[in-house]
Amino acid sequence: MSYLPLEQYQRKWIFTHQSMPVPAEDLEQIKPMSQMRAAQFWKENLSAQSPDAERFSSQDWPSKTNSWLHEVEWMSEWESDDEALPEAILEHIDWQDDVTVYFCYEKYNVIETKWSVFKRHWKNFLFYDDGPILLGRRRQQALWFNTNGTVKLGQHE
Repeated sequence: MSYLPLEQYQRKWIFTHQSMPVPAEDLEQIKPMSQMRAAQFWKENLSAQSPDAERFSSQDWPSKTNSWLHEVEWMSEWESDDEALPEAILEHIDWQDDVTVYFCYEKYNVIETKWSVFKRHWKNFLFYDDGPILLGRRRQQALWFNTNGTVKLGQHE
């Protein structure tokens, strides 16, 4: 099985929390990967050795400074009433709404969804901001969110 039913996902509450509930039609498009599939995706796209963002080695592309163009602030917009992603992120990523994206919390915790769903509910995804990286299928741009309230905008290998 490639995906877990959302009901079985350990962090399901971030999408069903009463303060920011995600509508049912979008919940259907939020697909947590099974641990085995997430680990495979992580190994192929982020790191063969490191289990999470805190332990990337110098060989892992996210650790290379030339992977990142610049860093912008996201926390103030997360805390605001504005639902939109920060403008700098939208300028960096000009994907079509139906692009498949992968929000990678750590080796065994990767969520697949559509760019449109992520844009609408990015605040839910960032209830956990412990270094997640967003990648798009067959796209070079990447986002690396940090607990300090910044996000690195860059390109992956």
